[in-house]
Amino acid sequence: MYGDALERAPLSAETRRTYRSRTRVYLAWLAAHATAYDADPLTNIQARDWAVRDYRMWLLRDGPVRRSRVYVNSALTALDDFHTRRGLGKANVSREDLPKSAPRALEERARIRWLRAVEAHLSPRDRCIALIPYYAGARISEVVRLDVDDVHLSARKGKLRLYGKGDNFREVDIHPKLRAELQIWLDERPTWPEADASRALFLNAKGGRLTARAASGIIATIAQRSGLDDPTTTHVLRHTLATTLVRGKTDLVLVAEILGHARLETTRRYSLPSDKDKEDALKLITTDD
Repeated sequence: MYGDALERAPLSAETRRTYRSRTRVYLAWLAAHATAYDADPLTNIQARDWAVRDYRMWLLRDGPVRRSRVYVNSALTALDDFHTRRGLGKANVSREDLPKSAPRALEERARIRWLRAVEAHLSPRDRCIALIPYYAGARISEVVRLDVDDVHLSARKGKLRLYGKGDNFREVDIHPKLRAELQIWLDERPTWPEADASRALFLNAKGGRLTARAASGIIATIAQRSGLDDPTTTHVLRHTLATTLVRGKTDLVLVAEILGHARLETTRRYSLPSDKDKEDALKLITTDD
């Protein structure tokens, strides 16, 4: 079964979860549209290509929810993995061109509102979860994968060891603001249930490792309390750090290392104009009102 093959694959838990979810949605769609094809798209190469192309258009245009091009490309990558493990190989389907804009990041005023909402939050654990993507550029999967031993604090400095895609790890310097919050949490953590029995840095109420879904919910709750107009997710916080560094003229190689990017082109996207840049450009045009 595909699920069993995924568990044996050298992929991060977040990637496995994404592939499983994207494939499940596709198979549900295929079950409702299978009669449109003369052959079985799960065994026939040509039918596979036709089905995946139709599914791509369904996601983009015909489905009840129009998906973004980023989502569609993510779905196609998951289906490539699914079909390859079934022995069919990757579908002959082109990827969507991504928008020529920088990923969305928080503007300066929104950043202040976010930081103040985090500061007002009572839980030291939750404050750390909310600040690690912002100050260290971590993905949510990397946040919940942290063990206590991955945090190295000294009187004035600190290092955070993050395990990213493909089990690759990187060490990131800990910002002084984040270091202070981590120390508060590390002092409180031993009072949590089953803390001695777990290596996980972030625990749930029963003493187990906090899940990515629960951690995302914590960030969503704080974001809601901050009163920001746009959704604030781990990705947006991570993009905010990247945008700050790139526009601050930090060397792209260093930014890629901090974010755990395998390709420099991924990092270079943050130097593209943002939607806000485009809006501000229009304000420069002379009008006669």
